Amino acid sequence: MIREFLYKYYIDPIRYGEAYTLVDTLTYALILIVAVYIVYRGLRRYGIAVDEELVLATMPFVVLGGLLRVVEDTGMITSDFRFLLITPLIFFTIFGIAIVSLFAGKLAENAGLVARYSRFYGGAGIVACIVAALALAWFGLTETTIALDVLGIILALTVVSSLALWAFFVYVLKWDYASNILYKLLIFGHMLDASATSYGIDIHPIHYVEQHVVGGALIDATGTAFSMFLLKIAVLVPAIYILEMYRREGNPGLWHLILLAMIVVGMAPGIRSLVRMVLYV
Repeated sequence: MIREFLYKYYIDPIRYGEAYTLVDTLTYALILIVAVYIVYRGLRRYGIAVDEELVLATMPFVVLGGLLRVVEDTGMITSDFRFLLITPLIFFTIFGIAIVSLFAGKLAENAGLVARYSRFYGGAGIVACIVAALALAWFGLTETTIALDVLGIILALTVVSSLALWAFFVYVLKWDYASNILYKLLIFGHMLDASATSYGIDIHPIHYVEQHVVGGALIDATGTAFSMFLLKIAVLVPAIYILEMYRREGNPGLWHLILLAMIVVGMAPGIRSLVRMVLYV
């Protein structure tokens, strides 16, 4: 009974690339919440401040997650190691790489080898992104294509929608705090996800599908994937307000970590979708 339940909702969806269900979606959401708290406590214990510097230095690893997910999509990796690059296992893979790089950077800082740990930490993420991007570019040049028009359209949609939403926050709602670089990254990441999803489902010749439960239901109900913008806005407006109220009450460390988690769940899949569509995979 338990074995069948685990295979149905957790193992088979990973093995066969099936769409998410309400059960595994809620499970992974709970795991994310618990993981954020555990990471927060661990970083405090080892004297690593959870601040803007840490979040910005982590951004390359967010990009890396999206790129490595596409590496698996291309089929370049044929062994069972490819399962480490499939959601949700890829979160643990990227987490492991990031944590090793983070503590290596902290040790380098303590030894006087670098001025700040973030330079080593963020630099390691950038190098990993370059390697993954080069592998994908080579695949596009030799196996499929690199559709620069798709890249331009999706990025244009992302920039326009991000600027419009940011302007709404700052000039209509008078939320000056929305100009914080981390809130801007949050907005950009989720608008990228919405733009790539909308283009991929409604316009791209391959006609991709939405795998997440809520997004899929909304698209079915409205008949268009561009409704994802409404979903993102409906989430971001209260989320940013609540996050700012929480920040003002204190505990900035946990605020930074929660904000980072929210950036990840928008930007990483957005990058994956964008690169897949550019490479037609």
